[in-house]
Amino acid sequence: MRPAVALIGIGNPYRRDDGIGPAVVTAIGNRHLPGLTVTVTDADPSRLIDAWSGADLAVIIDAVRCDPSIPGRIHRTAVSAPGPGPAAASTHGLGVPDIVRLAEALDRAPRRLVVLAVEASDLGFGPGLSPVVAEAVPLLVRNVLGELQAAHHPHPRTPRASQHCPSALRR
Repeated sequence: MRPAVALIGIGNPYRRDDGIGPAVVTAIGNRHLPGLTVTVTDADPSRLIDAWSGADLAVIIDAVRCDPSIPGRIHRTAVSAPGPGPAAASTHGLGVPDIVRLAEALDRAPRRLVVLAVEASDLGFGPGLSPVVAEAVPLLVRNVLGELQAAHHPHPRTPRASQHCPSALRR
């Protein structure tokens, strides 16, 4: 039996690079991948929890701000056993780590969570990604497809971005 996988694009396409999550989900399109549910959300905690509840794997695509910032850089953060940790500041009210802890308390967290975040250049008003963030979309699509493939076939894994910074889940 194939695992249930939730693909979640977080963001607002009318806030420039904040639209990276919806853009990647759109780029993946209707590939008819078995066991996959796709959600686009603004990171409302109840929508996120509903989207990944019961999933063996949840893959989230989101924009991030790091200091120092390298716009377009991709961060991958995997969580297999969510637990206590510092709260993260977020433009969404609650950050993803906070929502994971809430889902854990409600026994509705995914078995495994992978966050693919791209550093934003422009979070101002208006549609369209900045050029540097738009250039990251093809790599993010390959990374997401690699995560989905690995969920169904654990070996071999598809190469993907491996950069990680402690603030990768922050905005």
